[in-house]
Amino acid sequence: MPQFPTTAPVSTGPGNQTGFTHVRGAREHNLKDVNVDIPRDRLVVFTGVSGSGKSSLAFGTLYAEAQRRYLESVSPYARRLFRQMPVPDVTTIEGLPPAIALQQQRGTGTGRSSVGSITTLSNLLRMLYSRAGRYPAGMERLEAESFSTNTPAGACPQCHGQGRIMDTTTELLVPDDSLSIRQRAVAAWPTAWQGQNLRDILITKGVDVDCPWRDLPAATRDWILYTEETPTFPVYPGLDHAAVRRAIHDHVPPAYNGTFTGARRYVLRTFATSQSATMRRRAERFLTATPCPACHGQRLNPDALRVTLAGLNIAQLTRLPLSAIAHTLAPLADGTQPPDDAPQAGAATAIAARRIAADLLARIAVLEHLGLGYLQADRAVTTLSPGEYQRLRLGTQIRSSLFGVVYVLDEPSSGLHPADAQNLLDALMGLKAAGNSLFLVEHNLDLIRRADWIVDVGPDAGTNGGEILYSGPPDGLRAVPLSRTAPYLFANTAPIAGTPRKAARWLKLAGVTWNNLHDLSVDIPLGVFVTVTGLSGSGKSSLVSQALPEILTRALGQKPTGEMEADSMEDRPLGTPGGQVVSGLRGIKRLVMIDQKPIGRTPRSNLATYTGLFDTIRRIYAATDLARARHYDAGRFSFNLPKGRCPTCEGAGSVMVELLFLPSVYSPCPTCHGMRYQPDVLEVTLRGKSIADVLDMTVDEASAFFADTPALHAALGTLRQGGLGYLRLGQPATELSGGEAQRIKLATELQKQRRGHTLYILDEPTTGLHPADVDRLQAHLQSLVDAGHTVMVAEHDMRVAARGDWIIDMGPGAGDDGGRIVAAGTPRDVARAPDSRTAPFLLPLTG
Repeated sequence: MPQFPTTAPVSTGPGNQTGFTHVRGAREHNLKDVNVDIPRDRLVVFTGVSGSGKSSLAFGTLYAEAQRRYLESVSPYARRLFRQMPVPDVTTIEGLPPAIALQQQRGTGTGRSSVGSITTLSNLLRMLYSRAGRYPAGMERLEAESFSTNTPAGACPQCHGQGRIMDTTTELLVPDDSLSIRQRAVAAWPTAWQGQNLRDILITKGVDVDCPWRDLPAATRDWILYTEETPTFPVYPGLDHAAVRRAIHDHVPPAYNGTFTGARRYVLRTFATSQSATMRRRAERFLTATPCPACHGQRLNPDALRVTLAGLNIAQLTRLPLSAIAHTLAPLADGTQPPDDAPQAGAATAIAARRIAADLLARIAVLEHLGLGYLQADRAVTTLSPGEYQRLRLGTQIRSSLFGVVYVLDEPSSGLHPADAQNLLDALMGLKAAGNSLFLVEHNLDLIRRADWIVDVGPDAGTNGGEILYSGPPDGLRAVPLSRTAPYLFANTAPIAGTPRKAARWLKLAGVTWNNLHDLSVDIPLGVFVTVTGLSGSGKSSLVSQALPEILTRALGQKPTGEMEADSMEDRPLGTPGGQVVSGLRGIKRLVMIDQKPIGRTPRSNLATYTGLFDTIRRIYAATDLARARHYDAGRFSFNLPKGRCPTCEGAGSVMVELLFLPSVYSPCPTCHGMRYQPDVLEVTLRGKSIADVLDMTVDEASAFFADTPALHAALGTLRQGGLGYLRLGQPATELSGGEAQRIKLATELQKQRRGHTLYILDEPTTGLHPADVDRLQAHLQSLVDAGHTVMVAEHDMRVAARGDWIIDMGPGAGDDGGRIVAAGTPRDVARAPDSRTAPFLLPLTG
């Protein structure tokens, strides 16, 4: 048993100390050559402000090294199947067991990945239906794969297991029939040369491209939009039909022979086959999704849908919440109800059904204990929050019963109501009791207090962090003056609620229906800070980030600003939220929705480009004496344009190296050495710094560098106010967390000087934030309210709720047990609501 130090200094125990993992010389990202000893078989929490270096130590160093060591034992061919992390920059690590990482990320994949598939519940259900389902008379028994939407044997032959049919309508293809073809009446057709080619083909064919669309013959319109033919015609650009006929008669060779594609065929083919995300998104604008007429959205072939269990086919059963599936299968598991066809199949079937059902119930019980019983088994992984996704994977690990493993978790309490946190802690303690180590990157103070050991990293973010301030039992952190965590961890519980603002007016909604919201009426005060609380799955996000924006979008006739890329149409739920505005709409001029979706999906997208800062910076460099002497414009300083970027890496800064039997790796470009630009561009400097040097600056460093440029200094100051001073201007969007992306969007929106009352909507904005950063963010949001706007957040942080003006508490439970407003009022009012699951956690903070 390791001897834990009882004093405050950093633990740097001797190298032969047993029961510890010894890290020496960790330099990953901003870590400053740190040494630290971390106990095994304990619950260890890594704390510190956002960007301090916690994740660089836990994931970038410890987990990355554990993965590297494991992969060394795997054949080179098999390594290609793993998503490998870079080799960590560390001198030595001793005493490191095998590690499993459960990182904070939004569910990835497609709509075919579901809650059931990532938890293996779907496999068991398919086996159960195959062995113990009730088959129609005369029907042969189906194999388990025949109940899978992802196999040819099981998928609906018409929709191929998607459950929906993508198609278009005349109104989508031609939104304005008063325009002519030359005026782009067929809006779905491509722009530029390809669209001109289709128009020229129609001229050859004899179609009047200058006639209003609605005046063309119906047969002509129908052929242009819906023909499946792909005929080839000679093209004579610039000629009218009469001239084309003469040219053909005179045997004048055409400029080329063009192939015609109908508008519907073009849209469907582009959406299905294009490798360009931009083209696919454009095609989506002209598509609509409807339930498959063959399977009615159930995704399976007719034979699979005829097999039932407890009166339900497998598609109907997987649409139930996990808790309801468990209730349905309980009689089968305990033997009180035999399988539907047991009399015909015999005792062997009954035994197999009982064992499979019992395994299903045991797995679901773990997930219910983690507060996930409200999730449907067929719910797409892409719709899950990061916290839900991570807890599903945690539940799967608990059932695996591994021993001697280090579990590295990234904020497992994210998206979790305080009432559910104890169940999470119980699950973690169960893993520890089974002989495993738990390394958690965490901001939740209640979870930190239950740790066996704390590694506090800091003191601040970026270059001002990266040091081990403390490593030891929690109580010893009291004596560390530089710790940003200690003041919150050991603060006396005292009321923090202030005097709530009074609503300027009210926005009243009625008939709100979406997910578990059914005909809900809600009154939202305007001109104040509104927090929507409730258990995970109670309906907060359904109301705040889905139903409310959709209803207001329809009422205002405008799309909310602040949004990034929408989910793929294939992954979106069918239908739209119902409901209407009863009153109060006149008080709202703009709607701003700020979510945690990425600000870009490639490394070329970064903080500087997304916020627009880089446009100003490039103009500043183009205005320098050397740039003007060389006639460089702002485009010369873009790493996305050929005239300025490095030709070898095309502005990426790195090149991919393909290795035989090994995964491809990225290394700094041998030409520009990661600088992205041509040498002559880098010769242009501003106070000794090139454009590449500026991209490598943090927001804090850039704010000082551009202090004499008011527009840049103000925009950078907004980012710093949001706690993002540690991020580099050129940091790729792919390296940003959901919380960081959301704060970048907020800062970008705040740079816009707009008049009129704005309703800001945010979904769990404190995700991934240290309490000190939460305070800073809330001050930022409160300033918006002080300026006369409304801020509405879905939130689990009770400190945020207590400091707000109005709370709408959803519940009382999750899933079908939620979806109702349990309490609404000031924080003090809700803290005393008898039916609220939030009230007990809010009460100490409201006095």
